[in-house]
Amino acid sequence: MKKQSGQSIIKLFLREAALVPKDHSLLLTLLIAPLLYAFFYGSIYMNKEEQNVKLAVVDDDHSRLSWLLQQNIDNSPIVELIHFPNLEEAKEQMYRGNCQGYFYIPKGTESNLLTLKQSNVVLAVNAARFLPSSDLLMNVQQICLTIGAGVRLQYFQKSKGMSSKIAMQNVMPINLDYRPMFNERSSYGAFLLPGLLALILQQTLLIGLSESVAGERQHSRVGEWLKGGISTGIWGKGSFYLFLFAAYAFFFLNVNYSLLNLPMRGNGFELSVLLILFILTLIPMAQFIGSLFKSQLICLQMMAFSTYPIFLITGYSWPFESLPQAVQWISMLLPTTPFIKMYTGIVQSGAGLFSQPGTLLHLVLLWLFYSGLVYYRLKGIKNKVATI
Repeated sequence: MKKQSGQSIIKLFLREAALVPKDHSLLLTLLIAPLLYAFFYGSIYMNKEEQNVKLAVVDDDHSRLSWLLQQNIDNSPIVELIHFPNLEEAKEQMYRGNCQGYFYIPKGTESNLLTLKQSNVVLAVNAARFLPSSDLLMNVQQICLTIGAGVRLQYFQKSKGMSSKIAMQNVMPINLDYRPMFNERSSYGAFLLPGLLALILQQTLLIGLSESVAGERQHSRVGEWLKGGISTGIWGKGSFYLFLFAAYAFFFLNVNYSLLNLPMRGNGFELSVLLILFILTLIPMAQFIGSLFKSQLICLQMMAFSTYPIFLITGYSWPFESLPQAVQWISMLLPTTPFIKMYTGIVQSGAGLFSQPGTLLHLVLLWLFYSGLVYYRLKGIKNKVATI
């Protein structure tokens, strides 16, 4: 019996492999889209960090300190300073979008700092664009704090006769040792790309397999597909997608990660086990979704529109705890939610497969849930077809 079931699965595997080249929509989704999207979206974020973000600067102080501030800011690879004679012109250039903000050094900045008075400089950024404003703030703020502390250190040493150690304690009584972990340069590309590659893998599998199942109903091939049994039909068709997308996952982790210079800090075998479990969970989920449609086109349209909402509610682009409660419940039904949490932990942080047992159990339960769901759904469809 087991031998016969195995032979049936192999026949369905070969049947699916023969169907794909005949269906242009499936061929595009399964054989072209994963590689095209992975290289196209990956190339957008290949540099990972912004460079030469334009910042207008107006210097009314004309002091050694103001010159030092401008020199250090301009030496940053992220910021490119553009000098203007007055504040009004700098504001106008920001409003026109020719620069992302302006940096204003008022008259008396250096003299106030040397006499231990409060010295204010102005950094105005266009916060309508999140990344440029965040990068400008982080770089300029760090440079201002460093140079301001250096000037005061010299004042205490020369005017008060303090030693370097005592002067440093007066300048910085609390020294913050800031160490960003895993994404050391806090770059947006290094954060986004690992999750984006996983999302491409997931969505092309969901779209392709659900479209294939919808095609079985559309062309009245359900009886032929499920004649060896429902479980055999599910995993016979699914075995083709398991093999294909396991190969894609291996390709992404070895080729795309290398080309995009992405770190892989975890254990390769444990990551492989996680990816196989993820694909196994997506297979019955995709077949259940596809069984809801009798038209390949409508199924394709619905699944294509689901990509961005799935990405938004899985807790990758926005903290899961901050999502509305109803959205959190919906998100818990998606395999992406526990997978992304474990996947990023292994890839970016070097965590182990069993470091989050609750999340791993969540993914296993979703596999069992969707396997049972698609089994009873296809059983009903098969019985309905048999009575016609």
